Amino acid sequence: MYETQAGALAAVAALDEPTRRRLYEYVVRRPEPVSRDDVAAALGVPRATVAFHLDRLVEEQLLAVGHERRTGRTGPGAGRPAKLYRRSDRQVSVSLPERHYELAGGLLAAAVEEADETGASAREILGRRARERGAELAGGGSDIVGTLEENGFEPRVEGAEVLLGNCPFHRLAEAHTRLVCEMNLGLVEGMLEGVGECDLQARLAPQPGFCCVRLARD
Repeated sequence: MYETQAGALAAVAALDEPTRRRLYEYVVRRPEPVSRDDVAAALGVPRATVAFHLDRLVEEQLLAVGHERRTGRTGPGAGRPAKLYRRSDRQVSVSLPERHYELAGGLLAAAVEEADETGASAREILGRRARERGAELAGGGSDIVGTLEENGFEPRVEGAEVLLGNCPFHRLAEAHTRLVCEMNLGLVEGMLEGVGECDLQARLAPQPGFCCVRLARD
């Protein structure tokens, strides 16, 4: 699942604390979920410290948590279920400048699959799917500049235009310029639609040092 750079950076920052990182590495290398007591005993860290750091990792969705009675007993007197930790399904990737190759890959793969099933043009399908995804990423917001910023385009307002200082698909665009730039245009058009922006129009206007898409007023 696609996530913004801000969310990924927050998750990575949570692992900057040395003890927390040790605990995380121990948990994700275990074949079975582990308890706070398991981690405390294995690493020689006080249980209260272990609890604090493990729960922080759960908050950042780097670990998942479940509950289980390890005694095998049920009913009154069986005791409280133990809190068990394991690796979550979340994947975190951070790049500077911001890149979103997973987003591009998902759109390209979906377009090829639909074209194979329907016989329609994969390029046309890609443009439509990019516009739909752009509208989803806008999330019904009201600020196109903020939406572009959240998705790695580094927008710069210059007079009546909005220039995009970063292409989230830079290497792909270098290798497959026309295809990726058309996808990028569709994505930005979808964002404009998603925020209800009617005054600005997206168009392809490549120039060195900028994304191929530029927004300008009619």
